[in-house]
Amino acid sequence: MADQKKMVAEITSMDEDFTQWYTDVCMKAELVSYSQLKGFMVIKPAGYALWEGIQQHLDARFKATGVQNVYMPMLIPESLLKKEGELVNGFAPEVAWVTQGGTEPLTERLCVRPTSETLFSDFFKDDVHSWRDLPRVYNQWCSVVRWEKETRPFLRSREFLWQEGHTIHATKEEAEARTQQMLNVYADFLAEDLAIPTIKGQKTEKEKFAGAEATYTIEALMHDGRALQSGTSHFFGQKFAEAYDITFTDKNNTLQYVWQTSWGMTTRVIGAMIMVHGDNRGLVIPPRIAPTEVIIIPVQQRKAGVLEKAYELRDRLVESGMRVKVDDTDKSPGYKFAECEMRGVPLRVEIGPRDIEAGKCVLVRRDTLEKEECALENLSARVEELLAAIQGDMYTKAKKHMEAHTYVAHNAEEFRKTFEEKTGFVKAMWCGDRACEDKIKELYGVTSRCIPYEQEKVADTCVCCGRPATKMVIWGKAY
Repeated sequence: MADQKKMVAEITSMDEDFTQWYTDVCMKAELVSYSQLKGFMVIKPAGYALWEGIQQHLDARFKATGVQNVYMPMLIPESLLKKEGELVNGFAPEVAWVTQGGTEPLTERLCVRPTSETLFSDFFKDDVHSWRDLPRVYNQWCSVVRWEKETRPFLRSREFLWQEGHTIHATKEEAEARTQQMLNVYADFLAEDLAIPTIKGQKTEKEKFAGAEATYTIEALMHDGRALQSGTSHFFGQKFAEAYDITFTDKNNTLQYVWQTSWGMTTRVIGAMIMVHGDNRGLVIPPRIAPTEVIIIPVQQRKAGVLEKAYELRDRLVESGMRVKVDDTDKSPGYKFAECEMRGVPLRVEIGPRDIEAGKCVLVRRDTLEKEECALENLSARVEELLAAIQGDMYTKAKKHMEAHTYVAHNAEEFRKTFEEKTGFVKAMWCGDRACEDKIKELYGVTSRCIPYEQEKVADTCVCCGRPATKMVIWGKAY
């Protein structure tokens, strides 16, 4: 018990300082560490294992929709980047440049990719000729560099990992359908694998991706009431096709421009998982994404037969398809309990001499810390049931939290008061004027998160200017 109290005490309470709590958890759980290069993070094995799980689940979902993986160069010639002006202007403040190769200065600056629309577009223009070549539905797993001014583990760093999908199509309808399809893939992944509910919607003109005709997003609500953009899908129309001359001959033998999309999700979703599910003991990881679903902790492991029984139980659970480890390190049981709780392992199995003699073990859920005894003969079936229950209960808890922290503001006074007194999503009407959106950010420090697909008419007039409203918008303070 002393070990548990000591380890928990090393993590700042969420209620005391949520930002410090988040950093403490990332560090104490050994997910990341700071590097000597400012703005760049080291993702440690425990953190990278989470990203590998995300990759595995997302990649399977992508491929089920016909996506193929490719890889593009990490450097982009400046002349190529400038072909689509809106994109380069949007990313200019964040771009890192290479100006020398070896000992020789380069004749043209090379941009370290902040995103790869330009490279894919340049590739597509030579790869596609006929309608028979379409669609192209590609994705790449890579890192990108954006010169961020602040550093927060997984949320903001100058280099981060992501996937970026890039597709081209013969018709506008096909491209729009793919844009929506991939947003739904993201929403389903967060809900079903990360146990995170989201709101789906369209970004305003101000908040959309540079160069896109329309950007669609899934927005998640963190435990502290702040929003986190957790995945985006962009409809580019023919902007890049015209800028990079990506054409094809259609069935009528007429030259046409392709229709294009792009979509991406980053290591920020690890931060989302931490901030949605974590508690004052540390991480709480959903079973479906957990590198280790079950940890077996032998009590009095030096006594005859204890370790052997722990290994036997592990092998039995592994045969049932579970990811299982035995903590056979030379640490006290109390320390092991605290460590596996801090690292967020979904389910703990405790087994000692008396348990073996009685033919049972103790199971402890990480999400609720509830304990129960389980007959060894029923272990596999019960563990499977509990893992499914944990996954479902974590989603339900997160959804209830989001619903409880989603408010409605019918007028400017309610809007102001809500953001002064509470944190969360706020539904409010908007006239569609960029000036009102800018003023709301200036006055309250909040941004439009999305225009949700599920529209409600909560008032007749704009929450800012009082003119007739056109859309209901989700507003919030964001990471």
